[in-house]
Amino acid sequence: MAQNRRDNQTPKAQDVVAALDLQPHMEGGFYRRTFQTDHSTVETAGRHRYLMSSIYYLLTRDSPIGYFHLNRSDIVHYYHLGDAIQYSLIYPDGTLKTVVMGNDMLAGECLQLHVPGGIWKASQLLDGFAGYGLISEAVSPGFDYADMEMGNRRKLGERFPEHSVLIETLARE
Repeated sequence: MAQNRRDNQTPKAQDVVAALDLQPHMEGGFYRRTFQTDHSTVETAGRHRYLMSSIYYLLTRDSPIGYFHLNRSDIVHYYHLGDAIQYSLIYPDGTLKTVVMGNDMLAGECLQLHVPGGIWKASQLLDGFAGYGLISEAVSPGFDYADMEMGNRRKLGERFPEHSVLIETLARE
């Protein structure tokens, strides 16, 4: 019989990966789909899609960056535990918004973040005690790889030259 955690120790990143059965994600970090609506679909761009899907998403010291990517669907992120995660959002007009998700609400960290479809998004684990940050994402319409584009340093740098330093750090080649 498993013992309850009574020592209030923070689990290690590899324990979270194992407990939640997470797999490496192409954006960086780890994930697992946890939910998709089974009873309803919607047609977008000629394809049937689930109305909503959800995942766990984990960044770790060994995989601390979720590289720039763009989704067509709206996504709501929910912070769970660990270290804070900083999001860099680049809007189509070039506006940059930086948001930190974490549990220190008095310092301005947020527990929930909405990212509309069509926004370039990257995430980065901030230094802290745990060595990881865990969130969930709810995606509507449900996530489909056909609706996601990974950021390319050259293309993003040409489109948003004012953010070239950030893009160099948070985009793949």
